[in-house]
Amino acid sequence: MQCPFLLFKLCFHQKEAIGPEMAPGWVVVLLLVRSAVTQEEAFVLSKRCMKDTGTFLWEIQQDKPKEYAVWMYDSFGKMGSNVEAGNVNQPGAPQQCRSAVGPTFSGKYCQVFLRQGAVQYFVGICVPDSCGEEDVKTLVMQSKLQIHEKSMVPPLSPILNNQSAQEMIMTHCSSDRNAPDASDITCLFVCCMMIAVPLAATLFTALRKMEQSNKVNTPVDVSSSNSLNFYGTMMTNGTTHSEMNGRTTEQNYSTPSVLCFPQSCVHGCLQAFSLQTTSQSIFNSSSSSTHGGYSSLNGIRVLSLLWIICGHSAQFPVINNLDNYKTWRRTVESSSVYVLTISGPVFLAVDSFLLLGGLLSARSLLSSIDKAEDKLSASLVAKYLFKRIKRVQPLHVFTMCLTISLISLVPWGPYWFPFIDTMMDCKSYWWANLLLISNLIPVHDICIPWTWYLSLDFQCYTTTPLLVFFYRLNKRVFAIVAGSLLLLTTVASAVVTALLRLPVFQPSTMTSENYVLYYYVKPYTRYGPFLIGIMTGIHLRTKKKLLLRQKWQAALGWFCCLSVMALLVGLAYILRETPAYPSLPHALYQALHRPLWALCVSWIILACEEGYGGFITNLLSLKFWVPLSNISFACYLVHPIFIILYSGLQETPIHYTDMNFMYLFFGHLVLTLALSYVLSLLVEKPYLLLKGGNL
Repeated sequence: MQCPFLLFKLCFHQKEAIGPEMAPGWVVVLLLVRSAVTQEEAFVLSKRCMKDTGTFLWEIQQDKPKEYAVWMYDSFGKMGSNVEAGNVNQPGAPQQCRSAVGPTFSGKYCQVFLRQGAVQYFVGICVPDSCGEEDVKTLVMQSKLQIHEKSMVPPLSPILNNQSAQEMIMTHCSSDRNAPDASDITCLFVCCMMIAVPLAATLFTALRKMEQSNKVNTPVDVSSSNSLNFYGTMMTNGTTHSEMNGRTTEQNYSTPSVLCFPQSCVHGCLQAFSLQTTSQSIFNSSSSSTHGGYSSLNGIRVLSLLWIICGHSAQFPVINNLDNYKTWRRTVESSSVYVLTISGPVFLAVDSFLLLGGLLSARSLLSSIDKAEDKLSASLVAKYLFKRIKRVQPLHVFTMCLTISLISLVPWGPYWFPFIDTMMDCKSYWWANLLLISNLIPVHDICIPWTWYLSLDFQCYTTTPLLVFFYRLNKRVFAIVAGSLLLLTTVASAVVTALLRLPVFQPSTMTSENYVLYYYVKPYTRYGPFLIGIMTGIHLRTKKKLLLRQKWQAALGWFCCLSVMALLVGLAYILRETPAYPSLPHALYQALHRPLWALCVSWIILACEEGYGGFITNLLSLKFWVPLSNISFACYLVHPIFIILYSGLQETPIHYTDMNFMYLFFGHLVLTLALSYVLSLLVEKPYLLLKGGNL
C-alpha cells in the first residue's frame, strides 16, 4: 500500500539510472519506455514544422512581438533557484502554451528529457502544433531553437554542473485533450450505471413509501384485506401485513411462488440499493467490528488507514515533483518523527490491516460454522469466499473504471506523463484485478498499483478455511501447521533479503527494484501477520477463560509490546544503509519485524478485550471511529486518486516543508472522506446488504 508498489513504475530502475546529483523524479522511468537517443542520429525536420517554427522565431525577435509569440516564449521552462537541493526540472507553462494561437498554428507543449553529466532533468518547450516528437528532437539536437544566437534550451550552468554537454534521452509531446477510446467509454458507462442503479432504487423506494403512506390513511375494506394488492399489502415470507386504520395485522396465506418470488426479489434488491437503507449502515455499529465484541478494532483500523494516507500524501510529491528532494531526504532520514509519513520501516500499517483481516476472517468463518450446526462443508466455504468477493469487487471494479476514465478526461500537467503508462496497463491486464491475482503477475503490468493489497488479502483469506479445518480436527496438528507456515514465510523473507541485498529502510526501498519484485507484494513474504490474525481470531472466538488473570501479567505485556514497537522503528534507522553484500542483520530484521509488529497489535486487541487496556481501550473503542471504520475500504481505494489528480495537474514543482505536507495530508483526507462516504452508500454497501435470496 506504500511506494514500493504504489509508485513502483516511477521508482523502477532508479538505482541504475540516478546519479548522485540527480533529483529524484520520474525522468528515470522514461528510460524504460523508450530507448536513448544519441547525438549522432540524423533527424529530418518536416517542412511545415520548419516553416511554422521559423515564423515563431522571427516574430519573437521583433521589437513588439505578437501576443501568441510572447505566450509561446514565456511557456518555455527556465532554470529556477535551489538547484543544489534538487530543483533541476524546468516544466514551463503547459496551459499557456496551448492557449497560444498563431497565424497558421497553435502552441503545442512538449518535454525534452536531457542528461548532463550525472544529472537528468526535463525542460518544457512550446512549439507549433505542426511539429511531432521527432521534429522536436531535431529542433533541439540541431540547436534550431535560438533567439539572438542563444539557445532556448540552455544547459545547466558550469557553476552547478561541470559537464556542459547535453545528451538527449527522449521527447514527449502532449495533446490538448485525450480522445477516449472504446475501453474508456466502456469504463465510464460502467461507472455511470453503478451510480445510476442506487439512485433509481432510492427514488423508487421513496415513491413506494409515499404510496403506502397514502394507503394507510385511506379507509380499507376488510373484505379485501386478503387480496394481493401491490400497494395495499406488504408480502414477506408467506405472511400478509395488512395496514388498516394505522394498525398492522398479520395473516398467513398460501400463494403460488411464481406470483410472489419475482416481486419480493425485486423489492429486496431495490431496498438494499436504496440510500434509505445504506445510509443507516454507515453509522450503525452492528455493521462494524463492535458487533459481537472487538470494539478496539475500529480505532486500530482507522489509525492504520490515516498512517497510510499520510504516507501516500508525502510519497507522490517526493517521487514526482519535489523541488528540494535532497533537503527532504536529509530531514526525514535524520528523525524518527517522520515514521508517520515516509521514513523508517516500510509501512507497518499494512501489516496491521493484514492482522485485522486474518482475525475477522477467522471470526466470520467460525460464526458461519456455528450457524450451520457445527459443520464445515464445501458449500459453506464457497459461500464464505463468495461473501468476500461480494464485499471487495464492486467498489474495486468501480475504482478501476473510474481511474481509467479520468485519463481521457483530465487535462494533465507536465508531471502526469509517467502515470499514463502505469494506468494504461489496465487495458491489457484488467483481468488480473478481477481474478484478484494482480500481485502475482509481473509488477510492470499491474493495473491500478495500490490494489495489489486486495489480491494479497484475498489469497490469504482463502487459507482460513484450511487452518480452521485443522484446528477443529486436532489442535496439535493445527499448531504444527500454523507454526510451519509462520516459519516458512519468515525464512522466505530472510533469504530473499540476504540474496538480493534488499534495504529495510524507507526511502531507500523506493529506489530498489527487487524490493517490490520479490518481497513487498508477494504472499510468501507477507503472510505472517495474516496468519497471526487467524490464530488471534480463533483464540478470541473459542476461548473459555481469560488469558490475563493478574495485573502484573498485563503490565508486563504492555511493557514488552510498547518496547518491541519502539525497537522495530529504531532498528530501521540503524539499518538505514542498503547493504552492498548479503547482510545478516538486514535479513533478520526483514524476516521478523512484520510478524513482531502483528504480535504487538494482537496484544493490544487481547488486552482491550480482557479489560486491561485502560485509557487505550477507551480511545480505540470510541463511537467516533465507527462511521470512519465503515468507510475505510472506500477510503483506501479512493485516496490515491485524489493524490494522483493533485500531482498530475501541477504545472510547477512542490516545495517541501512540514507545513506544506501537513496541508496536503489534511486536504487529501477531507476529500477522501467525502467521496468515500458517497461511494460507500452507492457502490459498496448495497452489495453487502444483498442477501442470498435477493440474488
